[in-house]
Amino acid sequence: MTMPSPSRKTKFLFITGGVLSSLGKGLAAAAIGALLESRGLTITFQKLDPYINVDPGTMNPFQHGEVYVTDDGAETDLDLGHYERYTRAVLGQMNNYTSGRIYHTVISKERRGEYHGGTVQVIPHITDEIKAAILQLDGSVDVAIIEIGGTIGDIEGLPFVEAIRQ
Repeated sequence: MTMPSPSRKTKFLFITGGVLSSLGKGLAAAAIGALLESRGLTITFQKLDPYINVDPGTMNPFQHGEVYVTDDGAETDLDLGHYERYTRAVLGQMNNYTSGRIYHTVISKERRGEYHGGTVQVIPHITDEIKAAILQLDGSVDVAIIEIGGTIGDIEGLPFVEAIRQ
């Protein structure tokens, strides 16, 4: 993997859906990634899913689709498989986040006292954790393509939409 120019910051491209789910956002994201790579840019992907499960490993494949296992052993959304097959990207656990995983991290921090007894809320604590997950990609590539699963109108997805708005 080539590193981006030191004077360049990673550009973030967000892919969201309209009012229907399962219309091919993942394949569109993978194709965009392949086009960007063909122009000499380095790319990576991240899939943000609004369901409460920590990962898709225990989900019914007839409801959610099959699980894609990355080289680091992470059980992830099947879209990560599309991303890897269409491009040279090598993905892992940091490339797939669910609401459940984000909430688990925030609740663990609260239990350890990291919020100093303050009230833990969706804004700013959950959205800050989402932003931290996204920003860990900054500087590693020219373009990071971030797909938010589901539809833009899903209540479950609002913290992700708010995080990217910020």
